[in-house]
Amino acid sequence: MGVKGVQYFMDSCCPEVCVNVNLRDMATQLVARGTANSPDPTLVVDGMACIRHWYSCRDWVCGGQWKEYVDILKSWCETFTSTGIRLVFFFDGVVEEQKRQEWVKRRRRVNGEISKIFCHIKAHGEQPGRELFCLPSGLATFTCFALRSLGQEVFCSVQEADYEIASYARQHGCMGILGQDSDFIIYDSSPYLSVAKLQINSLTTVLYDQQKFCQATGLSVFQLPLLACVLGNDVVSEEKMQHIRNNAMATYREKNPVSHTGAPRGQMILAVAQLVSSLWAKQAEDTGKILQHLNLSPPHRELLKKGICSYLLPGQESCPQDEISAHPSNCAFEEYVSPEILKSCREKHVAAEGFMVYSVVYEGVIECSNTLEDEEDTELLPQAFVYKPCRQRIYGLLLRHDGSTADPPAVKEWFVYPGNPLKEPDMVHPVPFSLSCAIPGDSPSLDLLWFGTGPEVPALRLMSFLSIFDCSELTELHGVIEGSLLAALCLITYIVMQIQTLSQEDVDAYLSQCICLSMKSPQDLQWIKLPFISSRAVQLGSLYVRGLSHLLGANCASGCPLPNAALMPWHSFDGRLFHSKYLLAHSGTEKTVLLDNNPSCLSLFLQLRERLIEICRKRGRVLQSRPRPNAPVQSRKPTVEPGYRDRHTGWPSDGGEGWRERGEERRDRSEYEKRERQLERGGRHFPPHSYPECHIGGSQRMQESCPPRQSYRSRRRYQLAPRWSQPPAPGT
Repeated sequence: MGVKGVQYFMDSCCPEVCVNVNLRDMATQLVARGTANSPDPTLVVDGMACIRHWYSCRDWVCGGQWKEYVDILKSWCETFTSTGIRLVFFFDGVVEEQKRQEWVKRRRRVNGEISKIFCHIKAHGEQPGRELFCLPSGLATFTCFALRSLGQEVFCSVQEADYEIASYARQHGCMGILGQDSDFIIYDSSPYLSVAKLQINSLTTVLYDQQKFCQATGLSVFQLPLLACVLGNDVVSEEKMQHIRNNAMATYREKNPVSHTGAPRGQMILAVAQLVSSLWAKQAEDTGKILQHLNLSPPHRELLKKGICSYLLPGQESCPQDEISAHPSNCAFEEYVSPEILKSCREKHVAAEGFMVYSVVYEGVIECSNTLEDEEDTELLPQAFVYKPCRQRIYGLLLRHDGSTADPPAVKEWFVYPGNPLKEPDMVHPVPFSLSCAIPGDSPSLDLLWFGTGPEVPALRLMSFLSIFDCSELTELHGVIEGSLLAALCLITYIVMQIQTLSQEDVDAYLSQCICLSMKSPQDLQWIKLPFISSRAVQLGSLYVRGLSHLLGANCASGCPLPNAALMPWHSFDGRLFHSKYLLAHSGTEKTVLLDNNPSCLSLFLQLRERLIEICRKRGRVLQSRPRPNAPVQSRKPTVEPGYRDRHTGWPSDGGEGWRERGEERRDRSEYEKRERQLERGGRHFPPHSYPECHIGGSQRMQESCPPRQSYRSRRRYQLAPRWSQPPAPGT
């Protein structure tokens, strides 16, 4: 978030603070002066601030164009490294409790934007503009692995990422911090460089000069933390210091009747700076005594102290002895795991090689940000509930204390899903873990899975991984098919067992795109044209990518039976390809066409699908055909030139009229009702409130087929008591 108003102040009110720089020249000058602490000038990159700039792929709403995205990252990194600039990336690894409310506020805001995204898709059959841009699910998690695969140094924070970035940059004498957070002008560290203003081809950007910022505000560097806290940041909320700022503003206007800044937001920065300067004039650099002069309650005064200390880096002046540490390092569930496991958890987390295990063992808290889910679609369960059973098994595996009869503690889950007000975490209890196979003795211990070297350990690791998803039958495919396909088959099988409304066509779309993806280059994938966008396919795409992150967590907890590379989305998912396969599968396209007319792909597809159906049948889950021939909205313009048939998808070029070429005329209301009655007589029922063909015939038909929009009162009841009050039982 940064400091309220400071970024605007520098960009709009103090042009002298913004200095245009060439990063190549900066690096050359550092080497010439011999001031670089490493052989290559080092740039510390705030990964979370960069991902919005890195992800420039076209169809972001479909779940991510991952192969294309990895190519973008590779090109971006090579631009720096080819000029001798070393990159070190940092990503947020935890959400500190002192910043939880700010995290919740952002998640609620994004929820509103996601609602608008689905309204646009259902009304127009197309992706909205960049003003409603939403990052694909799991982008930050998988970006860490992508950068590591490109040979880059990547760190995941164990406390506030900004603090660790500033600390690393100061300790190693780095040439700068590349990010977009005004906190970096407050830290006494390396120069703050703007990623938003970065021109990657020329490697030019804006450097925010800290000394010139101090001159503009009349403050010293050591006074900047108090300025930041009174203005409001992630630690000290803007609301808590409102009365202090109001008083400062009144005093400032009395002394400066004619403001030279011209903007009220700029005046606020100067007013608070004037207050901070006057406080320091009364007390010589004693922070505790300075804060006594502010009209604050004791709790707010302690909060202000905590905020100031959060900007003090290692080696700088420490906080007063009575100050509560801003960075606790206690382990939440230390008694449930061995010291070796604790050490390994932290090491994997810091090196961005693990996922989920550190948050569970050390913090006892796990969070998941927003996902593209339609709050008005009650047929598809939210991903938080779909993957809850496998998370419970992961918790059970991690927290199963040998010899203890006590139940392991609940894990706090901050998951964003429709109807969750995020006022408090969901308390999720671990499920006792056991291998669903005939292996003598008890389930293996966590230490054996992580550190064991015996010949039986690899099989135990794989069985543990697959048992988390109730797919132990897939063990025999290990080594027979690629690891990415095995992981994809495991995930799709699990999704089918958890979501009863998933159909044969949905499975065909999932499997066909996984198999065909390996044969397509990023350029091939960019050629795919979509006649329209389906809101349901959008949800299924995001659901799959969220599942990949759960595969990562299960793999790490099981001792990594599969290489992490096999679980990366660029090996098993592309949003545009999946969307095209979804539309083809639900239009009744022949399987040969669905598999790109490739006999080997078709053979593999049929084998994997049969294995999936067999596992589901054993568990009483019968997969049924339920085509959803969603036609594009009538007003939708063609996306490609007339007469062109895409060589990858087989879609015609007439903006959707190809549906009629296959004899699939749009049906009126009576035909739709007739089909419903036939399905009911055949024993295939749609769940309550399910409207599988609500897009047929454009917006007018949608109004006839879909339920009316809920009133404010009924929507509020839905939010407070969502339909998904309990997740499905494991294995159902």
